[in-house]
Amino acid sequence: MNRRPGLSARLKLTLSYAGFLLLAGVVLLAVVWGYLLRYAPEVITTPEGTLARSVRLRFAPGVAVALAFLLVFGLVGGWLLAGRMLAPLTRIADAARMTANGSLSHRIRLPGRNDEFRELADVFDTMLEQLQSHVAEQQRFAANASHELRTPLAISQTLLDVARTDPTQDQGELIERLHTVNTRAIDLTEALLLLSRGDRRSLTREPVDLSLIAEEATETLLPLAEKRQTTLEVTGEKAQTTGSAALLLRMVTNLIQNAIVHNLPTGGTVTIHTQSQHDTSVLQVENTGHPVPPELLPTLTEPFQRGTQRTRTDEHAGVGLGLAIVHSIVQAHDGTLDLTPRPTGGLLVTIRLLRMPQASSANGAR
Repeated sequence: MNRRPGLSARLKLTLSYAGFLLLAGVVLLAVVWGYLLRYAPEVITTPEGTLARSVRLRFAPGVAVALAFLLVFGLVGGWLLAGRMLAPLTRIADAARMTANGSLSHRIRLPGRNDEFRELADVFDTMLEQLQSHVAEQQRFAANASHELRTPLAISQTLLDVARTDPTQDQGELIERLHTVNTRAIDLTEALLLLSRGDRRSLTREPVDLSLIAEEATETLLPLAEKRQTTLEVTGEKAQTTGSAALLLRMVTNLIQNAIVHNLPTGGTVTIHTQSQHDTSVLQVENTGHPVPPELLPTLTEPFQRGTQRTRTDEHAGVGLGLAIVHSIVQAHDGTLDLTPRPTGGLLVTIRLLRMPQASSANGAR
């Protein structure tokens, strides 16, 4: 923003300090002058009998000298004091200027006891840390997304090159393989769009029962569970909340699909439980499976992380965004997501969302 040049804050403070000091001096001297007018005699008689000059006349030059001294002292002292007081603000301004130029690694770390300037510096440092973390996460996500999207495109290019150089290639097999690769690319693109949409807070909210959402997702994934010889169990009670029904359905679907895929080869179980606790609605998805190392838990909600292995080769491998999408949707609904490894293997996922008020629930049920 273009602004007209003006006085610096340091100069303004200096003039303010000097002005207040000079005003205080004037008031003090005025009090003394009033005292002299009331009590001091017009003339003074010396012991020799001669008349001395009036005390009032002697007081005037001293007043002028005192006021001049106060003015100079106020300007010099005010300038030094203002500079000392504004030094933290200068450091904060320099840090903000570096941030505007693209640097996010620096920190102010203002020393000293807490005051307004140091509180501002600490808030600015916290903002820089969060911003740097967010930018690094976005860069990592963009790099992973580019890599994941490039893989199916490269495979398609290879298949087309082979078909062009080998006329005897089975066209039916080629089309089927291209269809599989293209489907995976579409799934990844849709997952990326959904992940981006899930970060938005401006959701169209409506009454949602997590128990009904769980039943719908379970029915959709029942063929997959039967194919992998995994038992699905839905238990619990109504768990009313508010939010986007489509996003919450995708959230539960991703959780159940992950629980089916990352399970025992045969004879595994997945339990979906819903309940209401105080002011929250709780959804739990628990599955059997191989032991999950505790140190792996923080990475499971990061994009393109697939359980204990980086990649999978089966048809339900997914694109590595399942739990990342779940985490994003939970955040968009102001909820919490907890991952707990089961002692016997597998994972327990607990989601807590704000419970819909009873009045709203009754209105929504009508």
